[in-house]
Amino acid sequence: LFLPLKSADRRMFGLFSAMVLLFGARSVRCLMPGALKPSKGSATRLLSVAGRGDGLGGLFSDVTGMVGNTPCVKISDKLAPKGVEVYAKCEFFNPLSSVKDRLAVAIIEDAEAKGLLKPGDTVVEATSGNTGIAVAMVCAQRGYDCVICMAEPFSVERRRLMRMLGAKVIVTPKAGKGTGMVRKAEELCATHGWFLCHQFETEANWKFHELTTGPEIVNDFKGKKLTHWVTGYGTGGTFHGAGKALKAALPDLEIVLAEPSAAGLLASGVPTERNADGSPAESHPAFNPHPIQGWTPDFVPLVLEQAPMDHLMDTLFPIPGDKAVETAKLLAQNEGLLTGISGGGTMYAALETAKTAPEGSVILAMLPDTGERYLSTPLFADIAGDMNEEELDIAKSTPSFQLLPDQEPILQAA
Repeated sequence: LFLPLKSADRRMFGLFSAMVLLFGARSVRCLMPGALKPSKGSATRLLSVAGRGDGLGGLFSDVTGMVGNTPCVKISDKLAPKGVEVYAKCEFFNPLSSVKDRLAVAIIEDAEAKGLLKPGDTVVEATSGNTGIAVAMVCAQRGYDCVICMAEPFSVERRRLMRMLGAKVIVTPKAGKGTGMVRKAEELCATHGWFLCHQFETEANWKFHELTTGPEIVNDFKGKKLTHWVTGYGTGGTFHGAGKALKAALPDLEIVLAEPSAAGLLASGVPTERNADGSPAESHPAFNPHPIQGWTPDFVPLVLEQAPMDHLMDTLFPIPGDKAVETAKLLAQNEGLLTGISGGGTMYAALETAKTAPEGSVILAMLPDTGERYLSTPLFADIAGDMNEEELDIAKSTPSFQLLPDQEPILQAA
């Protein structure tokens, strides 16, 4: 039974409000905070912000208002070790399904406030895809032209999404790596007078996370002691900004920063050579190709380098690429959470951390984006498009509407 609440009461619930009957729960009584009790014979359920059907309490003026306030979801004991609670912050609840929606809003709004953008201008960025999709979204809403530079290896579906949003996508050679797409973006802006987002260098990146992502986590975990926060890095904005907010509010919090084991740039201790504007001057010597798209370009971003590492990072965790892929699949098949390879990598670090964490620990992992961005990548390499033998057997178990290999389609059985 979900008891109706006044809107003022619902606001008091924070995290405790309503996914009733989630994954088989039979009944849950929705009481005041601190008084949530399971019905006899059922497990306690965490509740979402408001009851289903209540709506969000207002109307959005445009799509950018939907960015942020993403949910934290508990991972079941099918994956989480006993005695430890593991949660995922699902950034794919942003309107264009990734954490980079925050970055795009931050950069465009900062540029507008500083008078760097005016109607009809062209916005340019170099990206592995998610930032480009997010920037294309904001440009479409604001009325700016958008040009995205993206290195050849990144998934084709990302290019198509950006073009669907009205952006022009310039694909750069694989051999140029991340620095190559950055150079191309810089070259285009210098030639045409266009606005470059500088996602890897701008303070607007991490400051937006300090104002939004970090406080969201603190507020959602009120009443529950968060002990560990796990994230990877692409630009370093989430780690830098949310990390600052979290450490300020939760000084004892342990922050685990993950990077691909194949590209241990931070682990190497070798700094990135930089141009005068903070952009990378060359590819980092410790970089090797890895399957975790969106993480760890072939340079240490300035946004990450300028973070107070001694204060923020408690553990640096190397992630094998195959484990990131495997864990993303486990999340989909056991939790119904469809995240990308980077989300799999972050959750792998969280679950490994949970194995040795003290009993009662509460661990939160960031899931940066949706698995739908990875249809042409190793994440879906063994996911068939055609029916397998088991599916064919099910199809043949009733006589009508069969589509079998090398046979004429069967509609209604005679």
